[in-house]
Amino acid sequence: MTDPSIPVRGVVDLAALAAQSRRAEKGAPEGSVDVTEQTLQDLALRSRTAPVLIAFVSSASPASDDLARRLTAIATAAGLTVGVCDVDAEPAIAQALQVNAVPAVMALLGGRPAPLFQGSAPDEQLRDVIDQVLEVARQSGMPVGVPDGAEQPAPTSPPAEPEEAPLPPLHQEAYDAIEREDYDAAVAAYDRALKEDPKDADARAGRAQVLLMGRTQTADPVAVRAAAAADATDADAQLAVADLDVLGGKVDDAFARLLDLVRATAGDDRERVRVRLVELFDVVGDDPRVSAARRALAAALY
Repeated sequence: MTDPSIPVRGVVDLAALAAQSRRAEKGAPEGSVDVTEQTLQDLALRSRTAPVLIAFVSSASPASDDLARRLTAIATAAGLTVGVCDVDAEPAIAQALQVNAVPAVMALLGGRPAPLFQGSAPDEQLRDVIDQVLEVARQSGMPVGVPDGAEQPAPTSPPAEPEEAPLPPLHQEAYDAIEREDYDAAVAAYDRALKEDPKDADARAGRAQVLLMGRTQTADPVAVRAAAAADATDADAQLAVADLDVLGGKVDDAFARLLDLVRATAGDDRERVRVRLVELFDVVGDDPRVSAARRALAAALY
């Protein structure tokens, strides 16, 4: 894996899986389309005949949900389709469309993304942006504003994507266990996969992710960070914050925290920190930040 928020074939994206569960409970604003890898194809198809707006939101940004709700109300009144993409649940979409902060809004025009703005915006600004999008669509020849009943070009279906090969049996067993939140069973499946093939990098990364999700499943982020701030020498508290940082994509912060802890500890505590850091390397995977942190760890230890 190149990042804990980017899924790789054979490795489960646990942060996204948890976000998908939260999204399923909350749902997208009424009148909008919940953007997933599947529905994004449909929205791109729709955008060939009329603009589509997409709002990018996150549970870490309360303002993004408010923006998505207001954008949906205003844009649907203007006859536009609005999609809402939870970047925590669909990190691959956010990465592919180069969304680096939320809230953010972009348009799809003829299947092509067009970034509009980042941050929140008042209703008046939203109306202005929508008017500009409609004008661009008209200038490009889209039948925007065509009277009801007028003939519109029929969209063509996108080419079918090739089906992916099935996961290896033990990987599938682990994935199924994760979906039912049986993390012990998932770890056991990955352990068996590693016993069969100690070089199975996907199993090693998947196992590390499962352990991370299990450790953070019931963590209170506020309490965890408060404990770490209160005592910089509390290894358990610092390890817990590093877990949360990796899960939230703050990889540099997590690595720096644990490297400092390696330098400040000795004996059993130091070994626990080293083991956790190496485990988090497996979570993040093939990434320049891991290479740099490995070198820093070696220097701190030897």
